[in-house]
Order: sequence, then C-alpha cells, then structure tokens
Amino acid sequence: MPIHSLNHFFIRAEHLEKTKDFYMSVLGFEVMKRPDFPFPGYWLGINGSIQVHLGPSKIPNREKYYLGTGENAADGQTGVIDHVAFLAQNPDEFVAKFNTIGLAFFPRYFPESELYQLFIRDPNNVMIELNFFDIKSAPQWSGEDYSKMEKVSELPN
Repeated sequence: MPIHSLNHFFIRAEHLEKTKDFYMSVLGFEVMKRPDFPFPGYWLGINGSIQVHLGPSKIPNREKYYLGTGENAADGQTGVIDHVAFLAQNPDEFVAKFNTIGLAFFPRYFPESELYQLFIRDPNNVMIELNFFDIKSAPQWSGEDYSKMEKVSELPN
C-alpha cells in the first residue's frame, strides 16, 4: 500500500489564465493532458509529470467539485490550495486500513482516464487525495463517477 510520490497540488486560482501563464512562462511548466473534469482548468507539469492542477476559484458548485473547499472557504488575497495529491498503489489496502481505523474517505472514479481517487482529511482538516491510475473498473466499494457530474459552462467575471 505504498505512496510513492507527490502527484500534484491544486490551486483554486482567482485569475485562472494569468496563473497558468505564470507557471508556464516563469517556471517552465507545460500544459499536460487532463481528464474532462466538470470544471475548467489545467494540469501543468514538467518532464511529463503533473505538478500543479489549476481550477477557477469562484464557480458554482465549487464545494462539490473541490472536496477540500468548504461552502464558506476563503477567496481572494491569494490562490487557495484545495488539496494535496499523492500517487499510490493498491487502493483496496488503503480502503481496508481506513475502515479498520474508522477514517472516513470519499471515493471517486473517472472511467475514461482509468483514474480512481480516495479523499481523506488529515488531523488538521487538510484534504489529501490519493490517485490510483490504470484502474480498469470501479472497485467493489465504488465511488462517485466524476465524469457524470454537472459541468461548469462559463466562468464568472
């Protein structure tokens, strides 16, 4: 059940395009292929590895899309980090451990990308996302099909 690397961190960006341009022009990131999430955004990376996930800050249903963002979460002043994501293996082992210790988790599945996710909160209430790639079908403990969520069609001004 090892975690083997940091996958990405997610920034709810007040100025999505300006933030993307900064990471690309100043830090040398490239736009990576990203699943068709129900909200606009970017996966940015270096050498083929995702490092930063960007999404717009003030959108409808943000607390549904961004599990680290509560209904009354802060906006403005700076971009808000919604969660920290790790690449991991053997999701069944994680679920068994979470159940054994009584740790609540929220599963999501993205069939088109063969991506399975588990979300948990640390003792400080920071949202942690565990990403499991190459999952061909939703595990028996299933999860919300992220690809079927209502999509954001337009960004606020």
